[in-house]
Amino acid sequence: MGLTIKKDDTVVVITGKNKGKQGRVLSVIPRKNRVVVERVNIVKRHMKPSAKYREGGILEKEAPIHISNVMLLCPRCNKPTRIANRILDDGRKVRACKKCKEVIDQ
Repeated sequence: MGLTIKKDDTVVVITGKNKGKQGRVLSVIPRKNRVVVERVNIVKRHMKPSAKYREGGILEKEAPIHISNVMLLCPRCNKPTRIANRILDDGRKVRACKKCKEVIDQ
């Protein structure tokens, strides 16, 4: 089964403590069925001073959330939607919005 959400898609969180938040997908972890979404599921990480983090201290970063907890936001109708797979006339397989039938992949 292929994943329907890809990097740089805009998604909305549909359940959990971050319900209702929107953000851009920063990375997809297919092996664990998880995605990292911008400004969603922020965790605090205590870092010792090092060459990369000269100051150290407490850093805030995004943690992965399960892919079933997010829905793709359709760029045309601006609503969370499920994904339909459609094959175009030239043989390309693309994702489409189930609500407005608009092709998402270009």
